[in-house]
Amino acid sequence: MTPQPSSDRRIQNLFPFALASLLILGTARVFLDNLKNSQQPFSRQFSRHQTVRLPINVSDEEVIEEGCNVFEGQWVWDNLSYPLYTEKRCPYLVKQVTCRRNGRPDSFYQNWRWQPHGCKLPSFNALKLLEILRDKRLMLVGDSVQRSMFDSMVCLVQSVIPDGKKSLQKIPPRKIFRAEDFNASIEFYWAPFVVESNSDHATNHTVLRRMVKLDSIANHGRQWEGADILVFESYVWWMYEPLINATYRSPHTVQEYNVTTAYRLALETWANWIEASINPDTQKVFFMSMSPTHLWSREWKAGSDGNCFSESRPIQRPYWGSGSNLDIMGIVKDVLGRVKVDVRLLNITQLSEYRKDGHTSVYGERKGKLLTTEQRSDPKTYADCIHWCLPGVPDTWNEIFYALLLQDYRRL
Repeated sequence: MTPQPSSDRRIQNLFPFALASLLILGTARVFLDNLKNSQQPFSRQFSRHQTVRLPINVSDEEVIEEGCNVFEGQWVWDNLSYPLYTEKRCPYLVKQVTCRRNGRPDSFYQNWRWQPHGCKLPSFNALKLLEILRDKRLMLVGDSVQRSMFDSMVCLVQSVIPDGKKSLQKIPPRKIFRAEDFNASIEFYWAPFVVESNSDHATNHTVLRRMVKLDSIANHGRQWEGADILVFESYVWWMYEPLINATYRSPHTVQEYNVTTAYRLALETWANWIEASINPDTQKVFFMSMSPTHLWSREWKAGSDGNCFSESRPIQRPYWGSGSNLDIMGIVKDVLGRVKVDVRLLNITQLSEYRKDGHTSVYGERKGKLLTTEQRSDPKTYADCIHWCLPGVPDTWNEIFYALLLQDYRRL
C-alpha cells in the first residue's frame, strides 16, 4: 500500500503555487494602478451602449486655482504650442473658417495663447475630455458663431479617435459628431434667437423681414431634452437693427420691439424652460456671452477708416468696442442671476474683444461662396468682422470650457 504524504509535505507542495498566485495578483494590481494614473483613460466596452472605465487622473496643476478668474488676462505669443490643430488635419472644417486655405497670407492669428492673470489654464487633453463626455450628449445651441465653437471642439478631439470610430451627421437643425468608443456625441443646434423665429431653418434662414416669437420655445426645447451638457449663445442676430418684429402673448399680432426689450423677454422665456426642464443633478447648463465684432478700426486706431481687414496682432491695451452691447450683457447677467437652476456664464466677450486680428475678413464665405477677387479688393464692403478663423479664437473658448468641465469632474 502506497504511503500518503504527510501534512507538512502537502503544504510544501502548495507553496510554489501560492507564491505564483501572489506574484500574478501583485503584477495585475500594479498594472491597474498605472492605468488609473495614466493620462489616457482605460475602458472596456461590454455592450453597445454601456461602458466600464477607471477614472481619469486630474492633477493639481490642472485645477483652476481658487479665486482665479480665467476670463481676465492677456494674449501671449506662443508659436510652439499653438495652433492645437491645423486646417489640413481636421477634415470637418467648413470653408467659411479655413482662412489660410482660402488665401489669407499670414497665420499669426493661430499662435496666440490666452493667459489668465494669476493662474494657468490646463493643457487641453482630448482623451480626458472624451472620457468626461463618455455616455453623454454635449449640445451647443445658437447661431453661426456658436457653430464655430462646435467646429473647434470637433477639431480638438477628432484626431485621437481612430478612423471608423467617428462620424459627422447633418440632421437639420442639428449637426452631430459621434465618438463611438465613448458613446458620446458633440452636437450643434441652430437657434439664432434661442426662442423660435422665422430664421430657424438651418440653411435657408435669410429672410426679408425677421420675426421672433418671444414666448415660444417648445419646438426647440423638445430637441434639447436629454442633452447632458447644454451651452447656449444668442446675440449677433438681435443686433441687425434697433427695432425687431416680434410676437408676444398674441401669436397673430406682430409688433415692433426695442431690441433690448425683446431680448429680455426672449431670455426670460428661455429661463422658464430651463427651470421647468433641466434636472440640476444630472445636467449642466452654460450660457456664452456675446462674441464681439470689429467693424470700425477707428475704435482701436484713432483716425483710421477701416475694419478688421489686414489686422495681424491683438489689441494690447484695455479695450471694449461699440459692437458689444452693455445693455444686453446686463440683461444676460440679470436673468442668469435670477434663474433657479445653476447656469454658468462663459464670459468670453472681453478676451475676444482684443482679437481684432482673428476674423475671417475677406477670407471666408458670403452666401455660401468664397469671395471673388473683385470682392476681396473691397474690404470696406465685404470683410466679415463677425466670424472667426479656425484654428483661432473659438479654440480658446473651448479650452476654458474644458478647464471648467475638468474641475467639475475632479469634484465628483
